[in-house]
Amino acid sequence: MRIGLLTEGGYPYVSGEARLWCDRLVRGLEQHEFDLYALSRSQDQEDRGWIELPPQVSRVRTAPMWTADDDGTGYGRRSRRRFADAYAELAAAVCTGPSPDTAGLAGAPADSAGAEADRFGNALYALAELARDEGGLVGALRSETAVRTLERACRAPGALRAARAARVPDLLAVAGQIERALRPLSLDWYGDDGLGSVDLCHATSGGPAALPGLVAHHFSGVPLLVTEYGVQLRAHYIAAGDAELSAPVRAMLAAFHGRLAAETYRQAAIITPGNTHARRWQERCGADRAKLRTVHPGMEASRFAEIGEREEPGEPGTLVWVGRIEPSKDLISLLHAFAEIRKEEPKARLRLVGAPAEGPDAAAYLAHCKALAAQLFPDEAEGAHAMGDNPVSFEEIGGPETPDLADAYAAGSVVVLSSIVEGFPISLVEAMFCGRATVSTDAGAVVEVIGGTGLVVPPRNPRALAEACVSLLRDPGRRERLGAAARARALELFTVEQNITAFHGIYLEIVSHCPVRREPVDDAGEPLPFANPPEAHVPGRWTAPTSESGGGFGTWLAGRSASGGAPSWAGAEGEAAVGSGGGVGSGGGVGSGGGVGSGGGVGSGGAVGSGCGGERPAGEQGQLAGVFPGGEGDA
Repeated sequence: MRIGLLTEGGYPYVSGEARLWCDRLVRGLEQHEFDLYALSRSQDQEDRGWIELPPQVSRVRTAPMWTADDDGTGYGRRSRRRFADAYAELAAAVCTGPSPDTAGLAGAPADSAGAEADRFGNALYALAELARDEGGLVGALRSETAVRTLERACRAPGALRAARAARVPDLLAVAGQIERALRPLSLDWYGDDGLGSVDLCHATSGGPAALPGLVAHHFSGVPLLVTEYGVQLRAHYIAAGDAELSAPVRAMLAAFHGRLAAETYRQAAIITPGNTHARRWQERCGADRAKLRTVHPGMEASRFAEIGEREEPGEPGTLVWVGRIEPSKDLISLLHAFAEIRKEEPKARLRLVGAPAEGPDAAAYLAHCKALAAQLFPDEAEGAHAMGDNPVSFEEIGGPETPDLADAYAAGSVVVLSSIVEGFPISLVEAMFCGRATVSTDAGAVVEVIGGTGLVVPPRNPRALAEACVSLLRDPGRRERLGAAARARALELFTVEQNITAFHGIYLEIVSHCPVRREPVDDAGEPLPFANPPEAHVPGRWTAPTSESGGGFGTWLAGRSASGGAPSWAGAEGEAAVGSGGGVGSGGGVGSGGGVGSGGGVGSGGAVGSGCGGERPAGEQGQLAGVFPGGEGDA
């Protein structure tokens, strides 16, 4: 099988997000061939280069998301009108109606949400077609036409209240961000020598990374799998909250990314969140529950096997925290909790082990934590002539105290997690692999990961955190039982092998439901005439016979088709498309009298009539329906 792996700011770059997960997936599925399509986020990321790629990666194509030169494409009058119409529909879908993290939210009418989703999707694919025909969209998306179109959408009746307050600087900022997000539409990745020839597109996140998959699905019918270990829309909300953006800009960008997420979930064949927390976000953003399959991230258990199999429980009375030192980890609450712990257990120690601080913000937070620790715990000495020692130590992985990550977990008898914001808690799973008892705050997917094998307390509650830690420090038997149960749970659910097996099955499932339509060729490479039987072009498939239908055909399931809908002669759901005489006669809709007669032969009018099956479904009224209501316009 040939997989198109889509990434943004990740694999194969050395500094990429989810780099390890993608590398393990590709190496574990060596029976498949991977074409890698990567979007980079910065010049620095590109300068650092790639990791070593396995032989099953047959092709790598990259494009920058951090910069884009004006393509210099000059549109003719007709193309300018196409762009104006498509962008107007896109802007209207973003600026009008309920706030668009929306599809399927309580309080939003289903018909309205569906209409707006169709409107956004039609406009998006119209822009993709224009980019394919004209060679790019960058200049058009940066043009005055785009800004004025966005302004008209903000002033239109029914626009969001925040959008109506937008001023010129706000419109310029929004237009610039939309142009950046839609840069993948202008790439030359979608031909028969690119994504159009793969069996499956696997997007490793939502947002811009999934856009090439959406376009390939629209142009060539390639099925799309979307994996989100961190929901892209949630990440946008968090980033926008930290940025200095005006209310109109914040509202319109949230609307745009919400619509894009909803369209991605709507077109994906299967969506694989990494945990229940991400799954709830996806459902709230419009994902069909039937498409969701939770696949936990796979982690390397072998590096912690030696510690997990040891009988020694670690240093008694020592608490260990491991992670990136940043405000979301709430080390301030942990230090205050440790002050309470010391009142009950005077010999307790706390080891804070983290990666080297990156950036001024991380360094400033680390300095603040060290200052607080020095204030709360002055250096202590056993006697007047002994050297003082602080019970809190700050260590770096790779340093003399902690040369390896596994050594950090081996040093303590209890591992603590104090986060207020958390996705999938990697450090918690690593502690479970090591067989350590844990105390964690209820953030992100912590409860789902820990199950009943550890203690969980509310975040930002130092007293509760301290009480849970003291209870484990005083009960070695309980620590041992919880550690053993945690290790067994982690080995069952969170290993690399589990992750690879899950995705292998999902790949086969998707391709079995959406087979790729290849053009058969002879030895000379020329197409073979009449090589595809007529049933190969029916955009769908039948399930196994069902008892309700008396052994006949079962329910019609949507298959792979460019238009996305089955023709009318395929029949409604649950019924076979058979005419009154047992063949496809006047009831079947193929010609007026050209169906298969009762004798089983083809009548004299056996060709498909000009009506091609009677009424055409609304879903097949043209890919740009609703975007170009006025026809083609001027030549």
